[in-house]
Amino acid sequence: MTKVFTLNHITILLISCAALLPFQAASQYTDVINSNRPGLSVSAYAVGKNVVQAEFGLFYEQRDHNLLNSQSDLWGTDLSLRYGLLFEQLEVNYEVSFQDQDILFNNFDIEAKRRDFSRNRLGLKFLIYDPYKNPERNKPNLYSWRANNKFQIKNLLPAISLYGGANFVLGDNPYYVGDPTISPRGMLATQSRLTPRFVLITNVAYDRIGTEDPELSYLISLSHAFRNPKWSFFLEHQGIDSERYSDLLLRGGIAHLLDDNIQVDMNMGASFKNTPARLFVNLGGSYRFDFHKDKLVPIEDQNAGENGGNIDKKAMKKQRKDRNRGNGAEDIDLGPSKKQLRKLKKAQKNKKKSNSSEIEF
Repeated sequence: MTKVFTLNHITILLISCAALLPFQAASQYTDVINSNRPGLSVSAYAVGKNVVQAEFGLFYEQRDHNLLNSQSDLWGTDLSLRYGLLFEQLEVNYEVSFQDQDILFNNFDIEAKRRDFSRNRLGLKFLIYDPYKNPERNKPNLYSWRANNKFQIKNLLPAISLYGGANFVLGDNPYYVGDPTISPRGMLATQSRLTPRFVLITNVAYDRIGTEDPELSYLISLSHAFRNPKWSFFLEHQGIDSERYSDLLLRGGIAHLLDDNIQVDMNMGASFKNTPARLFVNLGGSYRFDFHKDKLVPIEDQNAGENGGNIDKKAMKKQRKDRNRGNGAEDIDLGPSKKQLRKLKKAQKNKKKSNSSEIEF
């Protein structure tokens, strides 16, 4: 029997997901747009508080099914709206895809048409761990360019975020016959910066929970920035396992940064099987409305080691005392301190005593 989840259940799920997660991450905001496109993988990082980001695309797909002896042409559009909510680590995300599919069944010379949402979901993503929060990890090696740019095992340690959301099926959707109006979705997203130019992203999702055909899927995406950092390339592998549809997909593409808030991209891909065989291409872009404002944090509230820290009330007094002693980094040599002079005089006296006790011949 199919389980039906009400809107209240989903609301409680989303709020609980955000409320129970520990606050272990640093600021997510970046000066340059950070888009999930051109692939389908989801970054572990949020867009940043008060940032509104739209990621959209147009796609075409040719789909041929050997067993059914059918051919399909699909045209559609997809849109993702992301908003940094409440604090830097939290993001609300609405994703929608609408497609128009023409199907020709060759055995019967029959044409059919499907038109509806293939994706319609809302969710929250929260960063629970960021390895780069540790200031020691961000320090460059001042003696070796290679050490800063080569792959190291520690770079595999990823940033981790959790996603909780819901799928919405409106009306008689031909792509999800029998599904309830609302069904939950959960996902784990990780992101590792292997080198300054290579980034590895993985997603593991359990979708349409409680329906007759729940879906388990994964995404592995590797992106590379060229010497001109405005251009990047990605390669992505996707696996889908469900009673309704299972497949292995491969896609790749490029992205170009027009300015700090605009990115354009293109990707194409194919499936590994012929039931159906899929070939698709997608053109799109991302635009950021940047309303982010840095929050001023008092010095006494800053975390030690992270752009400042808790400063001892006597710290400045101690520094002034050290400077007066001549132990600071002064530009002028003020000579030995009084304490140092006393030590020198005592050493000289001891030397004279030892010399006077010697026997002369």
